Amino acid sequence: MGRRTDQGTRSGRRRGRAVLAALTVAVLGLTGCDAVGGDSPGPSGTGSKRPESAPAWDTSPRSVAAVGDSITRGFDACTVLSDCPEVSWATGSSAEVGSLAVRLLGEADAAERSWNYAVTGARMADLPGQVRRAAAREPELVAVMIGANDACRATTAAMTPVADFRARFEEAMATLRRELPRAQVYVASIPDLKRLWSQGRTNPLGKQVWKLGICPSMLGDADALDAAATLRRNTVQERVEDYNEVLREVCAKDRKCRTDGGAVHEFRFGTGQLSRWDWFHPSVDGQARLAEIAYRAVTMKQS
Repeated sequence: MGRRTDQGTRSGRRRGRAVLAALTVAVLGLTGCDAVGGDSPGPSGTGSKRPESAPAWDTSPRSVAAVGDSITRGFDACTVLSDCPEVSWATGSSAEVGSLAVRLLGEADAAERSWNYAVTGARMADLPGQVRRAAAREPELVAVMIGANDACRATTAAMTPVADFRARFEEAMATLRRELPRAQVYVASIPDLKRLWSQGRTNPLGKQVWKLGICPSMLGDADALDAAATLRRNTVQERVEDYNEVLREVCAKDRKCRTDGGAVHEFRFGTGQLSRWDWFHPSVDGQARLAEIAYRAVTMKQS
């Protein structure tokens, strides 16, 4: 990092206060992982045994549609409290990221044949509506990353019940199969929110931002290590693990669906992979790591 002059330190403090002031206005009343409400619209597919008659997975789909939440919108990766879809791991155009679409299609074709229908703040209940809109493009691959906001609620009691999470994901998959019977589906696991807490809490400004209401079920009282706080965070962690199991189980029932095998959940995000605005959402570098994971999953040959 290097030593700072007194003037530089004062300048940094002024910038920190300015950021917090802007965040306070924009995030007032926020209770989930994201700042905007949803629109209330090795891979498991290769590791699990599929029927002998299952069609071969196409490692070179010619079009990609993305659905999900703020992570897929590149929220807080470029500027404070704003979507930045150009750095999306799924469909972004940024050379720094090398999105899944760019890696699969090339820059020119990705610009014409990839679409982002994710919505910042979306939960699993919003996925069927996103899938219906994405289906109108008739993509050959649908990339899914959703579920963090189902765990990121005001309290642990407000988290989406696992049964409801399963029912809505099954509905989304049924909708997709009805609209796009031949489309392939890549499903990313939900990041380890407790890992993000442990990394982001090392930044004083990050903890101040969290107090404005970002994922309070996990990030609230960031420095508290008492029994109640530990139980709360462990409850969120267990719910995320349950959600990921649902994603795996439902995907495994579909011949043209594969997951990342838990790779996103297991990825050890460091501070360099987290937004410098909220120390929770992926940074540009974090988005690039997600793109790498997705590309490996989609292009892995079936055994």
